[in-house]
Amino acid sequence: MRIKNWDTFSFILAYHILLLALLPFFIGVFSWPAMVLFLVTFIAGGLSITAGYHRLFSHRSYSAHPVYEWTVLLMSTLGVQWSALMWSHDHRLHHNHVDTEKDPYAINKGFWYAHVLWLFDYRRDYQPGLVGDLLSNPRVMFQHRHYVLLTIAVNAAIFGIGCLFMHPLASFYAGVVLRIFAIHHCTWFINSLAHTWGARTYARELSAVDNAFMALLTFGEGYHNYHHVFAGDYRNGVRWYHFDPTKWLVWTASKLGIAKGLRTVDQIRIQKKLVTKDKELLLDRLSRELDEFGAEMRVRVETLSARFEENAALLMERLKEFKAASDERRRTLKDEIRRLRQELRMAWKEWVDLTRTAARQYTLAH
Repeated sequence: MRIKNWDTFSFILAYHILLLALLPFFIGVFSWPAMVLFLVTFIAGGLSITAGYHRLFSHRSYSAHPVYEWTVLLMSTLGVQWSALMWSHDHRLHHNHVDTEKDPYAINKGFWYAHVLWLFDYRRDYQPGLVGDLLSNPRVMFQHRHYVLLTIAVNAAIFGIGCLFMHPLASFYAGVVLRIFAIHHCTWFINSLAHTWGARTYARELSAVDNAFMALLTFGEGYHNYHHVFAGDYRNGVRWYHFDPTKWLVWTASKLGIAKGLRTVDQIRIQKKLVTKDKELLLDRLSRELDEFGAEMRVRVETLSARFEENAALLMERLKEFKAASDERRRTLKDEIRRLRQELRMAWKEWVDLTRTAARQYTLAH
């Protein structure tokens, strides 16, 4: 790889050297307020990237009040990841061309390339049409035009505030250098680890994976296979037990009236995607089973998946019809929708039981 972006390379190399060189001195002036400063700025900067740069600006999974936008645009400078305009441009390219040569941080070019090396090698083919909505956002454009100045000002302010409560070296090390290091690598893990280590829950053909451990490090971004399949959903973790503080922040902001239009994917679509993926996986495995059990399971998989998909398609059609129906027609549709939902719940339960039985039998046989 030939380094093309020497400014980016120099900056990242410099703070890594500083992190190691200043560590012995930081230990000498260590204080718990310094760690509080690190955690507060790490959380503020990290959430501004995930809730702001990613889910708000890149994917437009919700809309927000100008005060909210200003907050995430300013706090995102704690992450030092360039402007929301350029970040969103590159991320939309990633989604449009994932796992291909046009993917800016394609995992098929290697783990470390996807993690950080792409930043040194990448020559942006800027496409204004890809971010037309952001070009018309005055707050995004102000941040883009004055990004360097804003980044210096915000980080200098954090350093200055820290100096009021701790040794200047502790404030600089924990509140600036260590925080930039942590936010950078946690963000980069999404491009590398979240395309390497985990489960392809919804789409086997994608390199993106779901990884609960990664979600802990990245404010909920670790459910990456789901995100690549349903990128418009403001949630990444869709189960009640999924750790997704970004989702909780956006939901809370909506209750406070500073975020609205939260986009979600209907549970029916999610289940339908799971059935399609599991069907392909099961039939692939069962194709190698030549005994009576394998033949019987193949028939059950085909029959039950077809039943679920048929009911799901009909229910989605009736729900769409319900929105535009007259009051009289709605009364009729309500009963049919209730019946279809019940049938779909039963079909889903049978499907879950079937996949567990097949998986258990397959494990025992191998």
